[in-house]
Amino acid sequence: MIKIHSFVFGPFQENTYLLYDETKECVILDPGNNNAEEDKQLYDFISNNNLLLKRLILTHGHIDHINGNKFIFDTYGLLPEVHQNDLYFIENHLASATMYGLIVESSPIPKSYINEGDTIVFGNSKLNTVFTPGHSPGSISFYNLEEKFIIVGDVLFRGSIGRTDLPLGNFEDLMSSIETKLFPLGDDLKVYNGHGQPTTIGFERLNNPFLS
Repeated sequence: MIKIHSFVFGPFQENTYLLYDETKECVILDPGNNNAEEDKQLYDFISNNNLLLKRLILTHGHIDHINGNKFIFDTYGLLPEVHQNDLYFIENHLASATMYGLIVESSPIPKSYINEGDTIVFGNSKLNTVFTPGHSPGSISFYNLEEKFIIVGDVLFRGSIGRTDLPLGNFEDLMSSIETKLFPLGDDLKVYNGHGQPTTIGFERLNNPFLS
């Protein structure tokens, strides 16, 4: 059974997720850790629970979701994996940080990419991948139907949807992703997003003002 531990990191209050199972193998999604204290929180949790970090996975490449990439690479030797359409944001990490007035270490560049239909395997567990562009051109979401959850990055929030006014965002693509890629997965899926509290597909289908 997959356990999901979340951290809230950085000035954007971004949700970083660590997923692991009984084998102690784990993957990290969207490391937003942005200073030594947050690095230590992440490191201590992994160490204290005797976890073996296997992969660094990104739902998308926006700055608040990749600030911890350099720490993960330096500490665990893992390069980020992302959809190729979001490589632009990884390559322009420092420029984005300057725009927001942040001091960061430039993210290492991916050498492999994730596409729709790929399976992320760790221990006895797996995540399936679905392409959900709109908030960014390469946004991807990861789900497990048996355990009834999906991690969507900034595609869908409780009572809201992802921004599309950022560079390369597209409102029509985002709405299509939610309605044709997320909704068919089932109302009972718990939705872990990039900011704020979890929700469910069913709750958003019925109550989200952007979708009703």
